[in-house]
Amino acid sequence: MIYFNGCSTLDEIKSLYKKLAKENHPDLGGNTSTMQAINKEYAFACAHIGKSSGLSDDELDSEIKLSEQYRQAIEKIIHLQEITIELVGHWIWVTGNTYAVRKELKEAHFFFAPKKLAWYFRSEEFKTRGGRKTLDEIRHKYGSEKVGRKEYVRTLED
Repeated sequence: MIYFNGCSTLDEIKSLYKKLAKENHPDLGGNTSTMQAINKEYAFACAHIGKSSGLSDDELDSEIKLSEQYRQAIEKIIHLQEITIELVGHWIWVTGNTYAVRKELKEAHFFFAPKKLAWYFRSEEFKTRGGRKTLDEIRHKYGSEKVGRKEYVRTLED
């Protein structure tokens, strides 16, 4: 593992993956073959760390599948202009000038939450009923991490 050698937890792997994706994604000026190598190593690193952390095979498979599902969702929209992508708990929220890109968001399997004026993506296992909390309340409860184009997002270390 060239890229993820120093990582000892799934959170470290995910954080490094996000950083590497911002630097190497083809939509952001990166190289396709480099991004493919990063994706391959990411899956291997998640499996390796998961095995050593005591996760069962089912839990590990679920974690890898979930990470891959969210990574693919973000990759489908990361190139869109004037939007903000946030990871909030187990959900991806998209705000900003989303009206102009609503077709692309729908195609990427994001859903619109009219009361929050934001789009979201989540795995079926995190489906909830009746979102009564505001997006700010959700951010406060679960924390928020922005992901996106280099010109819109600070690095994760900030």
